[in-house]
Amino acid sequence: MLGKRVLLVDGDMQLNLSLSYFGEDEVLLMAQGEKNLYCALKQQKDLADYIVSTAYKGIDLVPSSTLMSSIEYELFTKWQREFILKKLLSSIRESGNYDYILIDSPPTLGGWVMNILCASDRLIIPVEASPWGLFGLANMFEFLNTVKEMSPQLSLLGIAVTKVDERKSYVKQTMETLRSSGEDVHVFSSYIRVDSTIEWSQDNSKPVGAYKKSSRSAKEYMELTKEVMELWQ
Repeated sequence: MLGKRVLLVDGDMQLNLSLSYFGEDEVLLMAQGEKNLYCALKQQKDLADYIVSTAYKGIDLVPSSTLMSSIEYELFTKWQREFILKKLLSSIRESGNYDYILIDSPPTLGGWVMNILCASDRLIIPVEASPWGLFGLANMFEFLNTVKEMSPQLSLLGIAVTKVDERKSYVKQTMETLRSSGEDVHVFSSYIRVDSTIEWSQDNSKPVGAYKKSSRSAKEYMELTKEVMELWQ
């Protein structure tokens, strides 16, 4: 919507990012076919051959597959396995066809997420504003530091707080805890409040900004986007 060219890479077997742009039947066809991230990784082929266009100008996607559940085993015997995704993305990065490449990661820590981080310049950590939202964040920081030893260009861009319900007393505590995580930890000032429009947009396989541009969540995501772009410069 801001005129940037974006490539989305769905790295999660749950297919949520793919389902945000395509209907369930179409996503399952891509997931079960040969034009998805799993096939590219297994065959170690350039990701440029696995890009599909979305209905939105400037947004392309590399879809995921349910077979990504076994990707840890597929990577285990590969040479320099931590850098396979980086290698497969290299020609796309060098082409300059995209202003941003956004990689959606599963909520786990392991060899595949290490691959994603080694292929990245910046990391955005989404944290749910709930009693369980902070659970595991310390492990994520420790994991990040381990990856940076192999991939020193990687840095934490910031923490994005989502599912904020300002009526709940623990929200303020969550924000304060995050902001005291360390001097080098940035918490985005733009946060995403609970809004049923997000669920409706997901149900309709549309980005929330396309589903209802005037909604509160669409405006909040736009503010978050601008903040990300400003920090990136």
